[in-house]
Amino acid sequence: MFTNQGPTLRELAVQAFSSTEHGYDLLAPKFDHTPYRTPDRVLDSVTRALEPLGPFGTGLDVCCGTGAGVGVLRQVCRERVAGVDFSAGMLAEARAALPPPRDGGPAVDWVRADALALPFAPAFDLALSIGAFGHFLPADRFGLFAEVYGSLRPGGRFVFPIGAPPAVGSRAYWSLLGFDAAMRVRNALWRPKFIMYYRTFRLSDVLDDLTDAGFSVRLMALTDLGQRPDGSPRARLVVATRE
Repeated sequence: MFTNQGPTLRELAVQAFSSTEHGYDLLAPKFDHTPYRTPDRVLDSVTRALEPLGPFGTGLDVCCGTGAGVGVLRQVCRERVAGVDFSAGMLAEARAALPPPRDGGPAVDWVRADALALPFAPAFDLALSIGAFGHFLPADRFGLFAEVYGSLRPGGRFVFPIGAPPAVGSRAYWSLLGFDAAMRVRNALWRPKFIMYYRTFRLSDVLDDLTDAGFSVRLMALTDLGQRPDGSPRARLVVATRE
């Protein structure tokens, strides 16, 4: 499952019994060598979907981790890009992986902050988040969306990819169900909690929370990521606009 450069089983165990923040501080140096990093084909698909919506001036990567989403924003934003995350370790890796541009591209700022209390005025034309929503409980989701809304200029867009749920009874279905069940047991028995769930981000609930936060929302099929047996897309890009 992991490369030789990835974390050992012992390192993963130590991470799993840490808090979410400290766990990612520990994992950060090896994060990009794990399956948890968003695949390049997903990043490329999101970039292609964003290009006809832009160009954008300023961009914000919410829960940027090691900077994969910032790499997308640097391709579609002209002026400035910011990555925000609560893990100092992940931000350190992002700075090292994405040095200042030398070709006249947008400058990048790295900000350590909680996504539930973003320290920004309405300054961004585009906000992006990739692979981070499992770290937020459903009760926190509206607050997260409201924070992003408050960081966007009128007309600004908040975008993120969302995959279709696995078929009931499939191997992926049971794998994700088992992972979430194990995390619930872990968090019931151990402190500090480590928040990471795969089955708490249902599209219908997400759309309701985005609308309640003030966004108008549409979906774009990411057709280059393939189709399900019934012909529906395997992934969509949620495009939420601050009116």
